[in-house]
Amino acid sequence: MSKPNSLKVGPFTSNVLARKRYLILYFLILWSTFFTIQIEIWIYWKIFFYGFSFLLFLPLLFFVIYFSMIFLSLFFAKIVLTIVNFIHKPREGIFLRDISDKDYRYWSLRNVLKKWPIWLSHRFPFPFLDNICFKLFGVKTKFKNSLFEGWVDCEFIDFGKNVIIGQSSIIQSSVIVGHLLIIKKTIIEDNVSIGAHSIVMPGTHIGRNVILAANSTTHVDQQLDEDWIYIGVPAKKYKENKYYEEGIEEKMIESILDINVLRKKYELLYLKRHDQGLSIKEKIQKKKDIAEGEYRRLKEAGKPRIKGT
Repeated sequence: MSKPNSLKVGPFTSNVLARKRYLILYFLILWSTFFTIQIEIWIYWKIFFYGFSFLLFLPLLFFVIYFSMIFLSLFFAKIVLTIVNFIHKPREGIFLRDISDKDYRYWSLRNVLKKWPIWLSHRFPFPFLDNICFKLFGVKTKFKNSLFEGWVDCEFIDFGKNVIIGQSSIIQSSVIVGHLLIIKKTIIEDNVSIGAHSIVMPGTHIGRNVILAANSTTHVDQQLDEDWIYIGVPAKKYKENKYYEEGIEEKMIESILDINVLRKKYELLYLKRHDQGLSIKEKIQKKKDIAEGEYRRLKEAGKPRIKGT
């Protein structure tokens, strides 16, 4: 069974948990969110309990509740995350995936704190809330970037302008390899397009005007030079990217004009009605002549006449 894109893609946090007791903070954020929502429901009940207005404004209440849940969860998560980051500042590096490693524990804790607001935001039918999550959790991005078709990590990532992430692609700043946790900043510069089902590993630096083809994968710390198209596993230079060169708009316009001229010639030669310019009586007579001609052809071929012809 197919699923909506909203259930497949979007910003994500790892489910890896160094300690199960971190879920206590997760449930505290959930409880704080729903507890505050109860006040809104109680106020609505007191104001609109009687009369038709209760049903009239009920859809608006649901909309307000949903928005409140998102922003309250972001608010509480950000407060706790700020305290956690003050105790242990997030940093890049290669760490041991072991409960004794402080960086691994706090990386796991940060993922837990971000999970609920990110999940809520991504279920909203408009994508701008995802961008608010990105910015609030430290990802550098622009509201015009199209990042919502892929899985995008929520820390140590810098996006330039006009970035497009293809469907089901993965942009990572952290990855677990065996007994190691690798955390490195991923940088994606202006005018970058990443094809569907591609994987960008931590530490990758993608230069301006780069296209990473579908089903391609970078390796950790890979540098992708600007103005190139990359393809493969691992990604390698395929050819220069000419789609951002100067004057491309004029060339495209000329091409479109040429196509329009060709289309008009084609229509003039091949799509012109055979009975154009004839009167209604002449068109009826011509139709009868064609039918009779077809009848004679079938008779000569020894085939019976089809009823209605």
